[in-house]
Parts: sequence; C-alpha cells; structure tokens
Amino acid sequence: MPPRGSTPVGIVLVDKPAGPSSFALVSELRRRTGAKTGHTGTLDPLATGLLLLLSGTATKLAPCFSGLDKRYVTDVDLTSTTSTGDTEGDILERHPAPGKAELDERLERLRGEIELPIPAASAVKIGGERAYRLARRGIETEMPLRRSQVWALDVISYTGDHVTIGLHVSSGTYVRSIATALGGHCATLRRTAVGSFRVDEADPARLMPVSEALARLTEEARERVPYGLRAQVLAFEAEAEAVSRARTAPPTLPGAAGGLGQAQVARLGGSHPAGTQPGGTQLGTGQPGTDQPSTGKPTTDQVGRTGSDAAPRAGRQGDTDAGS
Repeated sequence: MPPRGSTPVGIVLVDKPAGPSSFALVSELRRRTGAKTGHTGTLDPLATGLLLLLSGTATKLAPCFSGLDKRYVTDVDLTSTTSTGDTEGDILERHPAPGKAELDERLERLRGEIELPIPAASAVKIGGERAYRLARRGIETEMPLRRSQVWALDVISYTGDHVTIGLHVSSGTYVRSIATALGGHCATLRRTAVGSFRVDEADPARLMPVSEALARLTEEARERVPYGLRAQVLAFEAEAEAVSRARTAPPTLPGAAGGLGQAQVARLGGSHPAGTQPGGTQLGTGQPGTDQPSTGKPTTDQVGRTGSDAAPRAGRQGDTDAGS
C-alpha cells in the first residue's frame, strides 16, 4: 500500500486565470487527488498563465523545476506608477508617457544582467515578515535589490500610453519592477512558458509522467535533486502505474511478465520498464494514458548522477518564484 498522499505521481500544467491565488489552485488539485501537492513558483492573483503543480512523490523534485527560465507578456501603462507595480496598488505618480525613442532607451538599459528593487507587494521576507503584509499595513520599507538576467525584452505593440512587451528572463525576475523602471505599471501580466513547458500545453486533467518532465530539463536542472532521490521517485511512479494497470487488467499466471514484476525491475534500475514509458494519467479517472515507445533504459538522460539523497520540498503558500 503506497504511503498516504504519495499518489498520483506527476506534474500538472495549469493555465491560471486572473483572480485566484496560486495556492488556491494547489488546494484544488489536492482536493481532487488526495495527494501531496506543491507548486514550483507562484503567480500573483492579478497574473495569468502557466503554473507547474507537482503531485504525490513528485513534490520531492521541486528544485528541478523551481529555477527554470520564464517567458511573460505584459501590457504596461506608461502614464503612472503604483505602489505595487500593477493595478492593485495606489497611484504614486501620474506623468506623460515617454516617446518611442525614450522608451527604446529605457528598454535597452533593462536588457542583460539587471539589478532592481523587489516590489513592496511581494512575498519576500523583511525582518521575518512578508513584505506584502507590511505594505498592506502602510509600513514603508526599503526593499532589497534583486539581480536577474533579461535575455529578451521585445516590444510587441506600442500605442503611446501603453506598450505590450514580451520577456524572456531568469527565475527571480520581477516583471513589475521592470514596468516600474520603464515609468509605468503592469496592466496585465501573463506567463507563457516555464523552461520548455508552454502555456498552450496546459491541461488540468492530465498528469504528466515524471519521466517525461525530467527528460525535458537540462542536466543542470535535473542535478538540483540528487540522483538517488530521482531514481526513487521514478521507481515509485512505475510501481504505482503498474498497480493501477493491475486493477483493470486480466489476471496473469504467477511469474508472468507485467504488473508488479516490471515495477520491481524498474525499482532496481531507477527507470521505467524497458520498452514502455507512461503517456500520462487523466485525473479524475485514475486510468493511465497510452504508452509511448521508449528506448529501453533512459536512466542517464532522465535521472543523471550526483551526490546525497536529500532535497527541499515543493513550494507552499507564501513562497514565490519572483517572476510576477
């Protein structure tokens, strides 16, 4: 019997709407599955777009997914700045929007490695308390600077008072700080990608297999969690899937291939059974998806190697990816 809350195992890609918090979506998935659930980086309630949610023992792999690069699209109102860097704060200053030439100069200064103040309405802790809680009480705080990398800062459209920008940034970048540096605030904010995962792939009913998700990461990202722990999670996933299949498959003779026998082989090798790779589970049905061909033992690509087997847990309420 698997430990309580350890299944189903996998990653769910969710397209968050404006309004609910990231933790509200975590809670909703936990309610549907009964499994431990975590996120890999929050979005503000105002923001929309891609969230990666981890289910079951996949929560042990949170560090692999937490530091991935991000892509955003934001509409910036250039006529005013606000206390939060978005529409939810108080207006601090109204001013004429910069001309196109001046806007281009400001954008150029924000490309590459940058260092900007963290927004006051963020989840970073100041003196042991969340900054946004201090801001809500009207307590002014000198916010620390955050260094990040901006690989792309491209104008999609420009109307004079508003500019729509596409961004490709490192984890830890506050888009609201960039909007403030441009002399405006975020009117809308949408995350379109996290690493190689795209918002148009989002499907709250599909549980992406851990093996599939790890295969899409760089070796550097995978090695944020030790090899042994990754192997354990993959083996547990294979065993849980075998148990799910056994519940619906015809009985087999003792010693026949399939079922838990394959899961035991997978446990030894740290990969899925040779010849198959899970195609995902449809949440709410408990049924595995269609198997996809595999090359046999993708242990090196999917798991990699490194040291000890300890790793942090997945994000909880109040944690922040700093991307919004």
